[in-house]
Amino acid sequence: MNIRKEYMGQVKQKEKGTILWLTGWSMTDAVFDTLRQRLPDYQHLSLDYSTMSASADMLDFVETTAKRLSRAVRSNRLDGGAAHGDIGMPELFHVLKGACGENVPSAPLLISGWSLGAVLALGLAAKGYADGLVLFSATARFVREKKKSNLGVHDAYVRQMMRDIVKDRQDVESRFRKMMFTVREWETGYADRLPPVGYWTPEALLAGLHILRYEDHLPDLARIDCPVLLFHGYEDRICLYDAGVELMDRLPRARLVTLNDRGHAAFLGNEVRIEKEWRRWWHEHEQELG
Repeated sequence: MNIRKEYMGQVKQKEKGTILWLTGWSMTDAVFDTLRQRLPDYQHLSLDYSTMSASADMLDFVETTAKRLSRAVRSNRLDGGAAHGDIGMPELFHVLKGACGENVPSAPLLISGWSLGAVLALGLAAKGYADGLVLFSATARFVREKKKSNLGVHDAYVRQMMRDIVKDRQDVESRFRKMMFTVREWETGYADRLPPVGYWTPEALLAGLHILRYEDHLPDLARIDCPVLLFHGYEDRICLYDAGVELMDRLPRARLVTLNDRGHAAFLGNEVRIEKEWRRWWHEHEQELG
């Protein structure tokens, strides 16, 4: 059976709440399918921002939808009306992949993000829209000055990517994917589990990079008071491991799981361990989250 169809067939078991999945730059949410299959007791929803034409549109789309979903989860109802500047139903179901019209998304609302998606998730949590975060290869600020090169990349690197996208976006995506993996991971074939290049529009690729250049959630970390579970590959060359340690140190309630000998897509092939760590973390916070 197709993995997506299988986990969607199990979605009504959503005893433990709702997960909003936010994927990484240039990726589809299908990268999470194997992990979601192992978590059938949650309702799985995701957002597709692969066609956004500007960074402001992408940020607004994600925040507006998460805000509306958070209200629905916490009130345990989906009303048809919408406040000024908000989106209502059925618009919310239309933009949320995995939404089932007969099901009210149940509390708590966990937001799980990878890379760019983790940056977006931190911003949503800072505004109070998440009951918990599960983040992969996360960073509070992607671009860093040269003297902090252990925490992020220099702005010139991202600017060059943006220029190259205009010339040959496929080459940029291919080189980016090569950086995602260690030599061993590449030889093992983890890259073959990624969706084909070319899913995002060039405008959306540029918008995502613009967000990575300018979003800075370092000042927000102290006020993110929900439980946070961090997974980070020790050999990650895109969102560096020290950025994950920084999050663990500065978030009030974070736990970091180090995935040794793994790169930027450390969850691929590690779904069994991640599920165990996820459920252990859930058990630790069950009274609060459940």
